[in-house]
Amino acid sequence: MAATSSQENLSLISVTSKYVAPSDPSLPALALQITSLVGSYMIWVGATNQPPESVHHAAHSGVLCRDWACAMPALPGNTGPGPATSLFRSSSSDVSFSMAQRLARRFHQQIFLSIDVPSSLLSTPRGSHLLFDAEKGIVAALNSLADEHGQ
Repeated sequence: MAATSSQENLSLISVTSKYVAPSDPSLPALALQITSLVGSYMIWVGATNQPPESVHHAAHSGVLCRDWACAMPALPGNTGPGPATSLFRSSSSDVSFSMAQRLARRFHQQIFLSIDVPSSLLSTPRGSHLLFDAEKGIVAALNSLADEHGQ
């Protein structure tokens, strides 16, 4: 019986990789790796040179702890953001914190979010466009996963 339930739990965990084409040709493409867990998502997003067909390799050359945060959805009846914390961050970047809070509120799931975009890109005028592309790509991917799982 224990073997069956551990096999069932393995099917509840999945890893998906997505390619996000840049909205501006001067920006790099983004790679997403989403690990779907029970009641939560672990999301890594980073700038990549990988072509779309090889995007699943991008996370292997990325950095998980460049800017990493965890956020929970608010308790029922509360309209504000839920609890969140930065797990790792640098003095030059803390964008994962607020983005993780927005995603947790929207999808009602715990979100672990790692943003692996060099600070040299984020500090440019186009850095906010790149982050907007990242969040749009994450939302589209999570919506797609929710549709696949009938949520």
